Amino acid sequence: MAQIRLNKFLAERIGVSRREADDLIAAGKVKINSKTAQLGARIDKNDKVWYNGNIVPFKTEYLYIAMHKPVGYVCSRRAQGDAPTIYNLLPEEYRKLKTVGRLDKDSSGLILLTNDGDFAFQHTHPKFKKEKIYEVELDKPLEPLHQQMISDYGVMLDDGPSQFLVIRDNNIYIVKLSEGRNRQIRRTFAALGYRVTKLHRTTFGIYKLSGLKPGECVIIKP
Repeated sequence: MAQIRLNKFLAERIGVSRREADDLIAAGKVKINSKTAQLGARIDKNDKVWYNGNIVPFKTEYLYIAMHKPVGYVCSRRAQGDAPTIYNLLPEEYRKLKTVGRLDKDSSGLILLTNDGDFAFQHTHPKFKKEKIYEVELDKPLEPLHQQMISDYGVMLDDGPSQFLVIRDNNIYIVKLSEGRNRQIRRTFAALGYRVTKLHRTTFGIYKLSGLKPGECVIIKP
């Protein structure tokens, strides 16, 4: 096994971000063999990593979860103001998993969680073009010209052009995109004078929401 960065190892094994792992290392809470670990350290399978007095095993059982996120919940581990976190809805054994991308507080639908960093990377990096499908409702009907503009040319936002397919289905708009920029769909419609009143994700790559009720989750296969 090639050497890997300690912060990446900890992030995958104990369910923290790499930045949080660096904070643990900087605070002297992590040891490699018998020595206090240093920032930037690398390890291999012959090293023993200690955290909170316990050895962190190299081999990990990967787990993949699909969840129906309800409106009003945030995807971070900590509540934000009055908004609770989705981790309050998860069984205890799933609470160390990390979300694969996010849905904002006012959005609902399919969210994936895992402890497999490679799986998360392959589903969030734009180069893999994992399609996500949403059901969107607006505060007023979308003008055909605006629908064509978004689908064919894109709309310029502060962080660059935003283009995705928009299909009208009665009073609902089906949005298909492979990017994942922060609140991209809401900001795109807002740039043209519309307010998104409902944003519900039904599909992420090969995974679909299926019959999951709000707050429910199920194990999936990668």
